Amino acid sequence: MRVLIVGAGALGTLHAWHAVDRGHEVVHLERETEARGASVRNFGLVWVGGRASGAELETAQRARELWQRIGGLVPGVGFRANGSLTVVRTEAERAVADQVLASADAAARGLKWLDAAEVRHRNPALRGEFTGALLCERDAAVESRVALPALRAHLAATGRYTFLPGREVRDVAPGTVRDDHGDTHHGDTVVLATGAHLTGLVRELAGPALPVRRVRLQMAQTDPLDEPLTTSVADADSFRYYPAYAGTALDALRAGQPQPPVAAGHRMQLLMVQRLDGGLTIGDTHEYDEPFAFDVTEDPYDHLTATAEALLGRPLPRVRRRWAGVYAQCTDPSLVVHRQRVADGVWLVTGPGGRGMTCSPAIGEDTANEIGW
Repeated sequence: MRVLIVGAGALGTLHAWHAVDRGHEVVHLERETEARGASVRNFGLVWVGGRASGAELETAQRARELWQRIGGLVPGVGFRANGSLTVVRTEAERAVADQVLASADAAARGLKWLDAAEVRHRNPALRGEFTGALLCERDAAVESRVALPALRAHLAATGRYTFLPGREVRDVAPGTVRDDHGDTHHGDTVVLATGAHLTGLVRELAGPALPVRRVRLQMAQTDPLDEPLTTSVADADSFRYYPAYAGTALDALRAGQPQPPVAAGHRMQLLMVQRLDGGLTIGDTHEYDEPFAFDVTEDPYDHLTATAEALLGRPLPRVRRRWAGVYAQCTDPSLVVHRQRVADGVWLVTGPGGRGMTCSPAIGEDTANEIGW
């Protein structure tokens, strides 16, 4: 079988992985010379702990298994099973942690409570004041800026993968894709994984009522920290944004401990991941109402810096770069991704939201199974 894939972000590349892994030939088209969307503007988190019970958690758990397998085959993706710590500083936050620890799937997520001394033993870089932390042993990380080229190089070595960058697709029909170079590519199946590009050809194929919205975020990366951050780190504001933590304790937290105005206004949480070069990726904000701003604003960065420094108990290294990103998110929270057959043999796969890097390996596998690769 010959598979045509449009879009070389994480979702498209992991679809290519499964097609090649099952013995098929892949032609992979990307409008940019290299992916520049949400797939390279994220934390590189493989985030299991906060996923909603049911299909979302099952997808994340399967993706975590696949990332570990892929990381063993392609060291360049930078996979590491580092786990995460969600640091707790108040009794109301501790109550949310206790409630999720009492849930039926806490053990499957690898959730445990660590007191302050145990937190510092697990991650000595955390020297701030806190009560303890929720440990998720199943969480992991990859290097989002370099993972996709590493995966493509591995696929190319099979002799059954062709990457065609700088090709914007102009027309799709059953078995064919025509690009803006005037070339027509033929295959048995077409997968459109165009990320947050939801207009133009995507709208023509899927219709105007596509149940997907766009979300904008702001993030930053620092110079190298001079010591290891042995886990990924979150503050307890992440309880407010991940569905696993929903419950009466979270309701009480929201009512009794509102976020500071900047954090509330920008729908913020702190996530912090150390890159392999030692730098820290920190974020993020959430903006849902378009049109999105074309610039980044400093108040959220001030809040992120202060929060990170409070957990580390020391100043952050100098911020090396800042950026904004946009990802596509299903408007139906029960769906992990929007998967739609838009023509005979043509599939649109989009809208994983902030789960894209985490779940792409399992989403690609599910598509492969559904199509029958």
